[in-house]
Parts: sequence; C-alpha cells; structure tokens
Amino acid sequence: MLVGKRMSKEPVTVGAQDNLATARAKMRAGKFRRLPVVEEGRLVGILTEGDIREHLGNLEGTKVKACMTEGLLTVTPGTTLEEAATTLLTHKIGALPVLEDGRLVGIITTSDILRAFLDVMGASEPGTARIDLLLEGEQYGLASASKAIVEEGGEVLGLGTYRERWGESPICYLRVRGGDLEGVAKRLRKRGYNVLGVHL
Repeated sequence: MLVGKRMSKEPVTVGAQDNLATARAKMRAGKFRRLPVVEEGRLVGILTEGDIREHLGNLEGTKVKACMTEGLLTVTPGTTLEEAATTLLTHKIGALPVLEDGRLVGIITTSDILRAFLDVMGASEPGTARIDLLLEGEQYGLASASKAIVEEGGEVLGLGTYRERWGESPICYLRVRGGDLEGVAKRLRKRGYNVLGVHL
C-alpha cells in the first residue's frame, strides 16, 4: 500500500510569518496536532502543539518561523507505508509531509498508518475474530486453512504470516467474520494444524 492512498490530502497549512495565535486557532479548529509551514509556495517547516506550548503567554508576538522545525524528512505519494512507518519509528516523529514535484500534496501520520494496518488485517471490521495457527510442513498452507473456515460458514477478511523469531516456523493469522469459530478451530486441528488461539 502506498502513502498516496492513505495520506490526508491538501492539508491545512500556516505561513512562516503568521503568529502562533493564528496557528493555534487553525489547530484547534481542525483538531490537528501539527501544521506544515509554507512560504512562497514551498514547504519550509512544521509546527507542533509542543512548539506552541513553549511560547504560551506570547502567542500574538511570536512568529511561526521562530519556533518551527526545519530540515524536514518527507515522503512522496509513491512511498510505501512500510517505508513511511520505518521513518516515523526511526526518527521518533508523528507525521511526514508528502511532496510531489516539490509541492506539498498531503501529510501522513502515525494514526493514518495504524488505521491502514488494521484495515489490511480486517481488524477494523466489527464482529470479527483472529485465528492464529502454526504453519509446520508444506501440507499446512493458507489455502487449506482458508477452505476449512469457509466450510464452517466463515469468511476470511485478511490473512498473513509473521515469525516470533527468524528461523522459527511462521505463524499464520486469519481474520474471520461469521461462522462457527470453535468449529473452525476443531476442523483445523483435525487436519493437523497447530491452532495457537482464537481471539475475539
């Protein structure tokens, strides 16, 4: 999945020469925690709630330029969400401006990426459950596990694999809606799967 599909488009911005009172009003109106700072059509910085808090008592007299963060890390609409998430984690920041041909076209936040992660896993759908099972041996594949779920009246919304540690057998998770979950687990065990748990 790409940043362009998950970013907030046409973000509200503030000017470098605006005062902090103006910026704070925009943040409160839009319930934002940060604003990209634009000067003569170019992205020049970002202003956060924390930056403003440091100047409480003199918001009218302090310009955005005086306390914004410069030298920003940015991404493009074609950047993968994995790459954007890695950048956010590595640099311990909450958002990345999105540039296309040098123009600000969006902003991607940690919340946007978490939402996308939940959507991909099917976890944002109400009334679903997750079944975890160990994939040990070539005969225990995702296709066979998915078939067992359908046979019990369930629908697979998302699936994937992960490892607790590299070198260990992969663990498969299936996000399921409907059907008899206990029946699914029983059917999978009968077929030789090591079912680790059913999480409602």
